[in-house]
Formats: sequence, structure tokens, C-alpha cells
Amino acid sequence: MSSRTITIEPVTRIEGHARITLQLDEAGRVGQARFHLTQFRGFEKFCEGRPYREMPALTARTCGICPVSHLLASNKACDYLLRVSIPPTAEKLRRIMNLAQLTQSHALSFFHLSSPDLLLGWDADPARRNIFGVMAEAPQLARDGIRLRQIGQTIIETLGGKKIHPTWVVPGGVNEALTEDKRQSMLSLIPEGLDIAKRTYAFYKALVPKFADEARHFGSQPTLFLSLVTPKGNLEHYDGLLRIKDAQGRIVEDMIPPHEYQRVVGEAVEDFSYMKFPYYKPLGYPKGIYRVGPLARLNNAEACGTPYADVALAEFRMLQESAPVQSSFHYHYARLVEIIFALESMERLLKDPDILNPRVRSRARSNRYEGIGVAEAPRGTLMHHYKIDDDGLITWVNLIIATGHNNLAMNQGIKQVADAYVDGNRLEEGMLNRVEAVIRCFDPCLSCASHAFGQMPLHIELTDPGGRVLDTLRRS
Repeated sequence: MSSRTITIEPVTRIEGHARITLQLDEAGRVGQARFHLTQFRGFEKFCEGRPYREMPALTARTCGICPVSHLLASNKACDYLLRVSIPPTAEKLRRIMNLAQLTQSHALSFFHLSSPDLLLGWDADPARRNIFGVMAEAPQLARDGIRLRQIGQTIIETLGGKKIHPTWVVPGGVNEALTEDKRQSMLSLIPEGLDIAKRTYAFYKALVPKFADEARHFGSQPTLFLSLVTPKGNLEHYDGLLRIKDAQGRIVEDMIPPHEYQRVVGEAVEDFSYMKFPYYKPLGYPKGIYRVGPLARLNNAEACGTPYADVALAEFRMLQESAPVQSSFHYHYARLVEIIFALESMERLLKDPDILNPRVRSRARSNRYEGIGVAEAPRGTLMHHYKIDDDGLITWVNLIIATGHNNLAMNQGIKQVADAYVDGNRLEEGMLNRVEAVIRCFDPCLSCASHAFGQMPLHIELTDPGGRVLDTLRRS
């Protein structure tokens, strides 16, 4: 038997376009596994020459799933260019929008993209293994998922005027103060959201023991973990300082100001993907592998800082006897903990008397030539880095996307899952679905992460309406 390649294309139930290739040896064992981002978009280049104040609206268009995350990171970079501190009320309002974004995005990932595997099984008929199958099997769970996402999006719309690509967050703060009517309308949603989040958390907590084998093999190899934390080391999503822990729970780097990220984060490219490969510089590439996102955030945090989420965090830590929770399978668990935290935090912020303060924007012209903004997107740490000229026009952009941070770990994860479950001599649907499922654990946002231009082989054919090839362009 000769060696052969298994291609999974497209990878299903993720945001964006990708394929997985598994190279089998002559005995049918997996020798190589790769995750390929197959689209190229080039946001970093076509932003050059634009006024820096356009960057929040431009980069939010990177993605229709998490535009708020880009809006916030971009505006933070612009705040840095202005050299201003935004009003405290504006920061609180930005935090609420970010937490609403986290709620709706985590709900989409858990209920719509991953619950079909968890509820219906890895070997279920692919035609049924989707949100419609979940509706038939567990109608209440499906309704809860739809409603929880709706609550998050409604809060975004209430603040920003629309659910997708709001322009309410601006350099220097936000462009409109909160009214009492809007505050009350958002507060009225929180109890229902918390009930759903707690109900789903209890459901999933009871389900976790059924997946002990998957937890052992779904990206459980040791890595570093990177995220923002508060100055006290607690869970943080909007601001804060960078922390890096190792697989034994030791803090490797701590309290790093976000504008110093280049001291610890390097970027590599490979010829099989349009996604960059960030790594921890002191360990070099590819040894400096780390993970970001809800799993990393909970592993790095000393506490959440809200009542029910802190209880859930303590239970999350019981998934592993010592050291950080290693398995990428437990990203699902971490998302549910963060949803609870987000809802509790939004309620606390909305009840703050200062939230109605009309001073919500600081105004200035550009006072720096370089600006860096870092925030926690649902999928992990998001970095926007801009350089401008004397006219305030963008001369250089670097975006390090949460999914990109996880690129090395995702490639490592599919190899581990394929080694554990794929038998090249007797392929079955459930084997390949497990390989896809480890990618869904990371909830990648591939439209955001497509930035490593000029690396992948390219083959373009120009054909006439009858299919006759008129011209061919190849790049090796």
C-alpha cells in the first residue's frame, strides 16, 4: 500500500474557508497533519493610505461575526495615537458592548457549531448533525441558544444602533451617552440571559464525563497560555496587561504593557496557509507555541470577580488535578463560564450610577506616529498596530488575530486527534468529524486571520463560457 493524502474540504461549522490534509504512510498511519487557511484578503495592505480615523470602520469589516472586537481594538490603537485617556464612562460603555459581543459569539460557537457533535454524537448522519438536528433532539437547548445570542446582539444594537458593524465606538470614547430608557431595556434582558447561561452550564457540566477520551486527545499537548489580565491578575477582556503561563502553571511573563507585545510575540509564515503563525519569541519558532481565548483566559486568571462565574471557575479547575487545564476540548466549558461572567459584569456596569454620565468622549488630533490597541476578542487576544505620517494617513498596519495566535496549536491538535482516531485502512465518517471537531473547539474566525500574503502556491485558470482554458497563471 502506497502513501496517500486524505483531504477534508471544506472544514464544516466554522467561520471562513479552510481544509485539513492528513498525509498517511504506507501502513495507513498519520505522518503529517495540516490545517490550511485557503482564502486571502489582505486587510493590512489595503488600509495603507487611509486616514487613521477610518480604521475602526474599515477593520470591523474584517468579520461579520466579531466586528465589535475589531472596532474596540482599532479604537484603542487610535486612542493611543491621540495620546488621550478616554472618559471613565466611555470605558464602561465600551466594556458592555465587548461583553455583549462575547455573549453572542460564544453562544453561536457552543449551541450552533459544536452542540450537534456533543448532543448527537460524532458518528451521527452529517445531514442531521447540525442545528436543525439539535432542534429536533433537544428543542429547549436550541431555543436557549438562539435566545442567548439574540440577547447579546440586542444589547449591541441598543448601544451602537445596529447589531453588525456599529460605528458608536469612536477614537476618544463613544459618540453618544447612554439614556435611562436604554439602560433599563438592557437590564431587563440580563436575568433571562443568566437563567439560560446557568441552565446550559449545568447541562454541559453533567455531560463532560462522557467525553473523557476526547478530552485526552483533543489538543491536550502542553503549551503556553497568553491573555490579558487585570493588574490584580483577574479575568479581563477590554483592557489590562499581558500574562503568559506555561503548561505547569508557572508565570513566564507578567504585567506586560500591550504596546510592548513585540518583545514577546513573533510571527512566522508557512507555504501551506494564508494565516500567520505567531509564537513566543524567547522560545523561538515553532517551539514557542501558545494558546489564547477562553481556555487561556481562565487558566491565566486568579479569579473572575463575579459571584457565579467564580464558582464555575473553581469547578472548571477541577477538570484537571493540577496545573492549567490542558485539553482544547475544554474550550467549550470555558466559553460557558465566560458567558456567565459577561452577563454578571454587564448587570454590574449597567447599575453603576456613572453609566449615564454625558461625558463620553475625549477629543484631540494625532499626537503619536504609532498606535497599538489590544483587547480580548471571544476567540482570544486581538492586536491592532498602526503607523501614520504627519497627515494622519496610515503607512503600515499589523493585525495579529486571535485565531492566528492559535494556529500552531490547531495544527498540533489535528495531528494528535488524527493519531488517536484515524485508521487509514478503514476510514469512517466519525473519525474525520473528530479531526474537524478539534478545530471547532478553538472556534476559529478565518476571515479575520487571512493575512500571510504571497506564500501559498497559486493556480488560476481563465476559461470561456464553454469551459475552454484561455490562460493559466501559476505561482509555485
